Amino acid sequence: MSCGGPSDTDGSGGGGGGDARHAEIPEQPAELSDPPPFATPTTEAEPSDPQPVETPATAAAMYDLPPVAAPTTEAELSDLPPVAAPTTETDEPATIEVPVVLPGSTEGCPGGMVRVEGEYCSAVVQECLEYHPEWTKRHGEPGVAARCLRFREPSRCVAKKTEHLSFCMDRYEYPNVPGELPRTLTSWEQAAGLCEAQGKRLCTEAEFNFACEGPELLPYVYGYERNAETCNQDRDYRFPDHSQRLLHYEACQHNARCAAEIARLDGREPAGGRAACASWAGVFDLNGNVNEWVVRTDQKAPYRSGLKGGWWGPIRSACRPMTTFHKEDDYGYEVGFRCCADVEQRAAE
Repeated sequence: MSCGGPSDTDGSGGGGGGDARHAEIPEQPAELSDPPPFATPTTEAEPSDPQPVETPATAAAMYDLPPVAAPTTEAELSDLPPVAAPTTETDEPATIEVPVVLPGSTEGCPGGMVRVEGEYCSAVVQECLEYHPEWTKRHGEPGVAARCLRFREPSRCVAKKTEHLSFCMDRYEYPNVPGELPRTLTSWEQAAGLCEAQGKRLCTEAEFNFACEGPELLPYVYGYERNAETCNQDRDYRFPDHSQRLLHYEACQHNARCAAEIARLDGREPAGGRAACASWAGVFDLNGNVNEWVVRTDQKAPYRSGLKGGWWGPIRSACRPMTTFHKEDDYGYEVGFRCCADVEQRAAE
């Protein structure tokens, strides 16, 4: 399945992970009333037997998702000449300015990774005081997400106890190279394999949350008020061509039709291009740019896959919400990932 869509969800499509509890109102179907300005912490249902993932028709109706993007075959590609890799249609400059002194600690971590350590709260209340006018007027319509413009300060931890986390995280989205566009059209399974090939692993839901919000439990990496200039987010949504399927990353680059469609839809920016979109730990682009696969540690295959952080479209792009209804072999034009790793033992001793 291609995961792209104008709205993201914190789990309303297929059960949720225990570490994703938060109080921001999820997007509601059209028949529901306006969201109240206050929400109490909730725990997403965890069925004993995972429910089947929504069919493309149902998902498209609720979330305006593109159709399933089945892998291509060698026969399909044999008569197609190679084409240039998709480019991003953007007004942003081609070059980026990377800070001379990068934020965060790298102690005990492989090159290109930062150390993230501290006390993590699994259950948080984040009260939205003001929603985007689009949501208050048109919620329930395709392409309309519950973007919060302003949260109450501070957020509140309501867990009985916190958990000490210490891990390493890629500073940038895969391939973790500043100035390069992040890889997309990659399934959870493929992402896990690419991380493993580097001696790393996919980040967990809790690790992503903590690297993004930090000890202050910030709704966004940059604070409590939404700012479309700080991170690559809130761009106008471009509806995909549902008559054409998308291919996996490498195959799409060698298929003229797929490459052209990606070039039309693409809103990625080079990794680290917005210096202000760095979290407290020194990790870039945890909000916006591309959705990121994480591991839901409380689930079993094929439901261990979650999407965090949001992408460039007009969606939540916040730290806590998570999309949970995509299976591990799904992928999309806005779906990427980054890798995590354990802290080297000698640094922990």
